[in-house]
Amino acid sequence: MIPPAFEYARPTSVDEAVRTLADAGEDAKVLAGGQSLLPLLRLRLAFPELVVDVGRIPELRGVREDGDTLAIGAMTTHHDVIRDPLVRRHAGLLAAATATVADPAVRHRGTLGGSLAHADPAGDLPAVVLALDAELVAAGPGGRRTIPAREFFLDYLQSALTPDELLVEVRVPKRDGWSFHYEKFQRVAQAWAIVGVAALVRRDDGGIAEARIGLTNMGATPLRAAAAEAALAGAGDPAAVARAAESAAEGTQPSQDVSASPEYRAHLARVLTKRAVLTAAGMG
Repeated sequence: MIPPAFEYARPTSVDEAVRTLADAGEDAKVLAGGQSLLPLLRLRLAFPELVVDVGRIPELRGVREDGDTLAIGAMTTHHDVIRDPLVRRHAGLLAAATATVADPAVRHRGTLGGSLAHADPAGDLPAVVLALDAELVAAGPGGRRTIPAREFFLDYLQSALTPDELLVEVRVPKRDGWSFHYEKFQRVAQAWAIVGVAALVRRDDGGIAEARIGLTNMGATPLRAAAAEAALAGAGDPAAVARAAESAAEGTQPSQDVSASPEYRAHLARVLTKRAVLTAAGMG
């Protein structure tokens, strides 16, 4: 289907992009890699009067160290995130989960910031940045502000970004010494995850000292499996992990659609949490 007509702008700096968005108000959409926006335009599910293409802003790309944090430009492609040595060394969960996104063509065009700003709870990366306790930096007319990942995702396809703000950076704490695994279940290769689990584990004295679990597609936003995280503290064997994983779906509200019922998604959350944690902890 041919998308509706719209105006097009290609700013070359963050300041110019912010001014353009502020002038357009709610009638503008940001084009990053285009892997989320273009399908919406073609299906006529989005009707922007202006599309703001931020693909020519160099400061939005790349990965750098900032003390105990990695600062990743919002326009850094999935492909570059996967291959970046800093990400692989200090935020391996992000690299591993990004490698499961769609297919190579999408990963070469799609961007980390675009995926997060789209705020789709079925996307792989929102749950990952939630588990990593990342922060997202937005630039607007009043300057820049930092939004914790736990406050960024508000509802289905809704983020904390205002219409005149641009996501410019994702700040990920280094997780040296933590092990990780991303496990998801999907109907066919390259499809959205029916459920996904991002697991981070810190081991001590042979057992799990601390765990962080992000859930994909278990509600209107990505979620943390808080009950399972608490139950995993001190787990020292596969049986203890299995018992803790039984609480993975507590507090979630999984949806009903053609792919799965809420009950089936809750079952998957328990099964995949057990698998992800066992693998991350080296008990699988």
